[in-house]
Amino acid sequence: ANLGVSPIQYLQTRRLLCAKQLLADTRLPITQVALASGFGSVRRFNAAFAAHYQQNPGQMRRAAPGADATQLAEKGVASSRHTRAPGILVKLGLRPPYDAQAMLSFIKTRAIAGVETVAAKLAGPDSVKQKSPETIANYSILTGTSRTFSLQVGAILHSGWLQLEFDPAHAQVLLRVSDGLSQALPQVIRKVRDWLDLDADPAAINDALLGQFPGTDGLRVPGCLDGFELAVRAVLGQQVTVAAARTLAQRLVNQFGDPITTPFAELSRLFPRAEVLAQASGDALGTLGIVKTRQAAIVALAQGVASGTLLLQPSADLEATLGALKALPGIGDWTAQYIAMRALRWPDAFPAGDVALHKALGVDRTLGVKNASRAAEALSQAWKPWRSYAVIRAWTAL
Repeated sequence: ANLGVSPIQYLQTRRLLCAKQLLADTRLPITQVALASGFGSVRRFNAAFAAHYQQNPGQMRRAAPGADATQLAEKGVASSRHTRAPGILVKLGLRPPYDAQAMLSFIKTRAIAGVETVAAKLAGPDSVKQKSPETIANYSILTGTSRTFSLQVGAILHSGWLQLEFDPAHAQVLLRVSDGLSQALPQVIRKVRDWLDLDADPAAINDALLGQFPGTDGLRVPGCLDGFELAVRAVLGQQVTVAAARTLAQRLVNQFGDPITTPFAELSRLFPRAEVLAQASGDALGTLGIVKTRQAAIVALAQGVASGTLLLQPSADLEATLGALKALPGIGDWTAQYIAMRALRWPDAFPAGDVALHKALGVDRTLGVKNASRAAEALSQAWKPWRSYAVIRAWTAL
C-alpha cells in the first residue's frame, strides 16, 4: 500500500541491494554472497541478476567502482590504513548532516570494558601532548568504535567483533566485521545501521525540531545492536547516574559474560546472553550491587527474550511490546519508553517522567513528578512524530 509493490517484490529488491553491496565491498565467494543475501540457490541468484541488471554477479563485481583496489587490499598489497586488517570491510552510507562526535561520545560514556571501546586521535598542536589528560581530551577527536557482538540467526549463534570508523568526507561509515559474523553479514549491517541511526531523514526531523533546538541538526538517536542488552542496561540505569549504571553493567559482564578471543586486547567478553541471565539467582545478582526490584526486572526480561515471548527489535509490535514491558516487575513507563526509543527504534518515544528532560525543558519540578510529567507531555505534542529526537536534543542541551 505504501510502496506500490508486493511484499515479494520488496523482499527481492532488498536481497539484490544487499548482494550488490557484498559484491562491491567484499571478496566473499559468489556462492556465499548468494546465501548471505537470502537467495536459496546460486541458480536463482544468477537468474535474478540477469533479470534485473542484465549481467551476472561476476560481471557486476568486476565493474564495481574500486574493485581493483578492493582486490589488492584483500591480498594485502594496497597501502591504505585498512590493509591487512582482519575481517570483512563494507561501506555504509549515511545522510548528512551527521554529528559523529556526539554519537561516539554517547557510546564512550556508556562503554563497558572488555565489550566496547571508542578510538580517538589527538587533533591539537604537539605542545598539547605535554598537558594534563583533561586538556588532551579537549583536543581529541573521536573517530570510531569497536565492540564484541553475538546474534542468533535461526538455530545458529554467531559471535565475533566489529569495528567502525566514520568517514565524514565521503558521508559513510567504514565497517569491518570479523569472520565469526560473516555468515550473518546482512543482519549485522542492518543492526549497525539501526545502532548508528544512519537512515534517519534529517530534513524532516529538522523541520519539526530545529526551531526549538537550534544547532542540533546533526544529532541522531543512538540505537543498539541487541535489544536485550539495551533493556538490561536501561533497567540498571533506573534512578542512578550514567556512571553508576555503567559500573553495574561492568560487574554483570565480568560475572556472566562469555569470554571471546579477538585480535584486540581491549575486547575480551560478550554481553551476557538472555539464556544465562534467565537462570541467574537473586543472590548472584545481589552480590553485584543490583537491588531486588532490578534483579526481578532483569530475570523477567531475560526469561521473556529467551522464550521468544518478548521481541526487542524494530520489527516488534510497538503497543503490544510496550504493554508486555510494563507488565514485568520493576519496569515502568520511563524504562519502556527508553527501550522503545533505542531498541524498537520508535521515533516518537517520550519518557515524560525523566528528571533530566524536565530540567532541559524548563519544567517546574516543584509541581511534583506527575504534574511535571504532564507539563513535559504537553510541550512534546508540537514535536510529534519525532519526539525521540527531541529527547536526545534536549539531553544534549544540558
